[in-house]
Amino acid sequence: MRLALKKFRTIALCACLMLAALLLYSDHLRQRPATSLFHRVILQLTSPVQGGVRTLVHSTADLWQHYLWLVDTATENEILRRDNRRLQASLREFDEIRFENQRLKKLLDFREASSLKALPARVVAEDASSWFRTILIDKGSNDGVASGMPVVTAEGIVGRTFQISDHESRVLLVTDASSSIATTLQQSRSRGIARGHGSGLQLNYVERNTEVSVGELVITSGTGGVFPKGLAVGTVDQVEREEFGLFQRISMRPTVDLTRIEEILVLLRSEP
Repeated sequence: MRLALKKFRTIALCACLMLAALLLYSDHLRQRPATSLFHRVILQLTSPVQGGVRTLVHSTADLWQHYLWLVDTATENEILRRDNRRLQASLREFDEIRFENQRLKKLLDFREASSLKALPARVVAEDASSWFRTILIDKGSNDGVASGMPVVTAEGIVGRTFQISDHESRVLLVTDASSSIATTLQQSRSRGIARGHGSGLQLNYVERNTEVSVGELVITSGTGGVFPKGLAVGTVDQVEREEFGLFQRISMRPTVDLTRIEEILVLLRSEP
C-alpha cells in the first residue's frame, strides 16, 4: 500500500512540475518574443507530453461519441424490433382473418348452391377420449338445432347432432363406430352403408360383382332419413374381394378432414 502511494506521489509530483514549467513558459512567451535556450529545452521536453495529452483528449472524445452512437443505435434497434414484432402479429392476425373468410365463403357458396336451410356454427371443443368421436358446436336448441340433424361443410358430411342444450350441441362424427350412413357409389350407383372405422370409414354391403374403383366418390343416397341425397361422404381408398362371401371389403377416406374443421353448417329441418 505504501509502495503504491509512493509511486502515485512521484507521478503527481512530476505532473505538477511539468504543469508549472508549461505555465512559466507560457507567461514568458507573452513577455518576450524571442525564445531562449532554456525555453527551447522546456519546449522540447513538454512537446511529447502535449502531443500525448492532445491525442488522449481526441481519443476520449472519439470514444465518447462512439459510445453515444452505440447507445442511440441500440435504442433504435430495440424500437425496430418492437415494431417488427407488432407488424408480424398484425400479419398473422390478417392471415387468420383471410383464411377464415375463405372458409366461410365456401360454406356460404355451398349453402346457396344446395338451397338447403342451414345454420352456420363454430366448433368449440373436441372429444379427446378414445371411446367416442364427437365435436361440440356453439349452437343449440335456442337456435333451432334438434337431435339428428345433419352437420356438413362445403367438402361433405361431418356427422349428425345427438346431444342438444340451449346454446351448444354435440355432433357425432361419421368416423365414430356407432355412425352409419346410407350411401351410393357415384359411378356404379351401387348402394351401401358407410360406418365409422378408426379414423376412416368402412363401406359395407356392396355386392361382390360390383365394379368399384379406388378414388371413386361415395355420396349420400337420401334413403336413411337423416342426410339429404347427393352429399359427399368419402372416397374409396382400398377394395378387397375375398375368395368367398357376398360382399366386398371397401375402405373409405372421408372427404372432410375431421381433424381441422372449425366452421360447419347444421342442416335444419323444413317446417311442415
